[in-house]
Amino acid sequence: MIKKILSSLLLITVLVSCGGKKAAYNYSQDIVMKERSLEPALNSTESKIETFANTQQFDSIVAVSSRMEKMVQEKIEEVEKMKVPKAKHADEFRKSALDYFRYIKSIYTGYIRVAKGTTDEERQAKAIELQELVSTKEKLISSFQSVQRKYAEANGFRLEK
Repeated sequence: MIKKILSSLLLITVLVSCGGKKAAYNYSQDIVMKERSLEPALNSTESKIETFANTQQFDSIVAVSSRMEKMVQEKIEEVEKMKVPKAKHADEFRKSALDYFRYIKSIYTGYIRVAKGTTDEERQAKAIELQELVSTKEKLISSFQSVQRKYAEANGFRLEK
């Protein structure tokens, strides 16, 4: 009788730990999918901004950047609404993902500020601020990836390439 109870408890423990691993993996994948879903729009918008900047079409820069800001904000809200799994380092991973999305949004806010400048000097000053922000991109991405790897390792799954 005791053997049956112990084996049942062992089975339950195994099932619960596998469920936690799966939930942790799914959470990671959901966030990655949200990031990847933005890539086509990000690439397209960057190309448009370059074209509009070369022709000094500042209203167009504001329009496409505002659209991207809104799209990224929607992803932020989706991540905020996601149920965080009971997994190791899940809160840290969530915070890092939100920081990443907020950073992306801040770049488009920067483009809007540059384009809304009323003088060349004001636009130049805002462009310098934007360049400083963009210069931190690699550090932020590296930090996010580090937290993501730590989360994956702690929860027993591998990140997909």
